Amino acid sequence: MGTFQVTLEIGDPDGGRFERVDALVDSGATYTFMPSSLLRGLGIRPHREMSFAMADGTRIRRGFGRTWFRLDGGEEISPVIFGGDEVAPLLGVVTLEIFGLGIDAVNERLVPVGALL
Repeated sequence: MGTFQVTLEIGDPDGGRFERVDALVDSGATYTFMPSSLLRGLGIRPHREMSFAMADGTRIRRGFGRTWFRLDGGEEISPVIFGGDEVAPLLGVVTLEIFGLGIDAVNERLVPVGALL
């Protein structure tokens, strides 16, 4: 599958201040991943650490937090992973599912999808 970018907004924990971000959409990524400096600048703090598997099989530990996102006309709270400052923002499938969105890879866009209980 190819990748593409979307513009989203990430907000402070109170949802009062937002920053616009271009993020890579990746159906292989579970969580949304942002540079730590961006998250800390918005006052977002990790509430725990988690271990993650990388594509090459190595494991890394990163901070795990949650905050407000605006995407495709909606506004929701979603988990976010604290990455290094050199990482590009990445939009993962958990955030997409929270927003009820799926990936149309052919047309490089996000599309509404039905939710299952």
